Amino acid sequence: MKKQLIAIAIISSLSIANITHLHAEEMKPAIDSTIDSSDVLAQTPEREHTEELVGLSSGAILGAVVGGPVGAIVGSFVGVLIGKTVGDDSEIETQNELLAKQQQALELQTYELTALHEKQQSLAEVNDEYIQVQTQLADLRHAQEQKMQELAIGLNVQFKTGSATIEPHFEQQLDDVAYVMALSPDLMLDLTGYADRRGDSKFNQALSEQRLIAVTKYLANQGIADERLHAKAYGATAPLHEQQNFENDFFDRRVTLKIIPVGEALAAN
Repeated sequence: MKKQLIAIAIISSLSIANITHLHAEEMKPAIDSTIDSSDVLAQTPEREHTEELVGLSSGAILGAVVGGPVGAIVGSFVGVLIGKTVGDDSEIETQNELLAKQQQALELQTYELTALHEKQQSLAEVNDEYIQVQTQLADLRHAQEQKMQELAIGLNVQFKTGSATIEPHFEQQLDDVAYVMALSPDLMLDLTGYADRRGDSKFNQALSEQRLIAVTKYLANQGIADERLHAKAYGATAPLHEQQNFENDFFDRRVTLKIIPVGEALAAN
């Protein structure tokens, strides 16, 4: 019995001494606040070794109590394994906690990237719509400029002999004129009415005035104010061709429309 106690005391003393020494060695790096990751990694084997020694001591005491000196030796090896297992479990728990934090960070980053992608996609759609609107506006400006150039040169509404009725073909042209005038409120429209040289002058003058009235009423119904329309009738006094014949008379039965700036219209009045 005395030999057993002596064996236990020797093994325990050696184990505790080693544990105390290792504990003191582990406390030294903690004082230095500038320790880096390589120092921490270097301490990991020492911690694991300490846990093995704790297991060694515990196993030795338990083995001695149960099985004497032989039990102490066997218990020592079993204690080493127990200490190693405890250390591994602690390391696994630490790694799991670290992995969970990394997983949370990854999920947050994925959410932020998804939100950013959706925002960029929305901005791209808005940009596409803006480009389409700009293209449509450019097309409208181009069409408006073409109509204004045509009207600056002069647009003629032709009439049948002795008639002041607007033919359907010319109604579409008058609709275009009203559209351009609506887009350009700073413009006015100069209208001049004519008749061919057949018939007496009074009749032709009255007929040219009736043709002017028909055109101005049509434009007024399209929303063009009367004050923007400057009209004057010339009867048969301003033929387009010097020679009178059936074909040339057709071109004289007309109302001519011409766009002019407001200043020019006021000067003409």
